[in-house]
Amino acid sequence: MGVVIKRAIILRSIVTEQLKEQLKEELQRSIDEIDQRIQQIDFRTQPYITELQRSNIQQAMAVRQQVNQEKEKQRSVREALLGRMKQVEELELGEEVIRGTLESQVEIEEGDNLAEILGGQEIVTKDDVVVEMRQHIPSEEEEAPAIITTQASQARDEGDLIVTGS
Repeated sequence: MGVVIKRAIILRSIVTEQLKEQLKEELQRSIDEIDQRIQQIDFRTQPYITELQRSNIQQAMAVRQQVNQEKEKQRSVREALLGRMKQVEELELGEEVIRGTLESQVEIEEGDNLAEILGGQEIVTKDDVVVEMRQHIPSEEEEAPAIITTQASQARDEGDLIVTGS
């Protein structure tokens, strides 16, 4: 009698012009969202700070400092997204990138090789079409890939893009 467990499956994509355009559009949407957040911060807090200055200048200065810190945090995320945009532009056609991970269930039995079952299932797509499913057991010498996240402030696996040396 076996046990059903969850395992991660790596989702890879072959770089095509279509994929590069899709990633750039996702990044641009995220950059636009950041810009809107910064504008909203100004729009919502400016009247409050102005009113607060009339009654308590020290508290107004503290609020302004918090607002500026939040805006700086958003600008930092924006700059990181612009850096990721540059990385996407530099991707070479035909190169494989890791887009994220999926989850599946698998039944294991006594005697199964757990490293094989948990370590290396991959799905390779090209323009959203599955072109290959492979089993891969990573070696200790393999370098950890760099991550290019396409989401602005949310770390979601489905939005990850990892450049590999394949």
